[in-house]
Amino acid sequence: MFLVDLKILPGNRIEVFIDGDNGVGINECVDLSRHIEKSLDRDVEDFSLEVSSPGATIPLKLSRQYIKHIGRDVELKLTDGTSITGTLIEVGKDGGLTLTTISRENKPIGKGKINVTRTHNIQLQNIKESKVKLKF
Repeated sequence: MFLVDLKILPGNRIEVFIDGDNGVGINECVDLSRHIEKSLDRDVEDFSLEVSSPGATIPLKLSRQYIKHIGRDVELKLTDGTSITGTLIEVGKDGGLTLTTISRENKPIGKGKINVTRTHNIQLQNIKESKVKLKF
């Protein structure tokens, strides 16, 4: 397990988001919640504590989170304002991601369109937000 995000919100609301290389189950969230509560004193200050995994709608933040999503489609919003959606192929040790995209383009000669596959190497520091695209 590893910490993805920690938020302390108004009204003493504490949100802890954890993840794991093989996902996170409810039992891990309960165990961590109990462990944190032992370290805090409700008699001194009341609080609300929520421990959970980031879930499908929360953007990926750490390079370690990308590894379990290799082979899935991801949507990246880059710091230069562009977006790219493709299949995550590799997470490099240097913090780079490799994605492939497929687009329909005009044939170089003649009429009609062909599928063109491109490979993109993107550094994590160039990603503003990233989400896993769910398929239904």
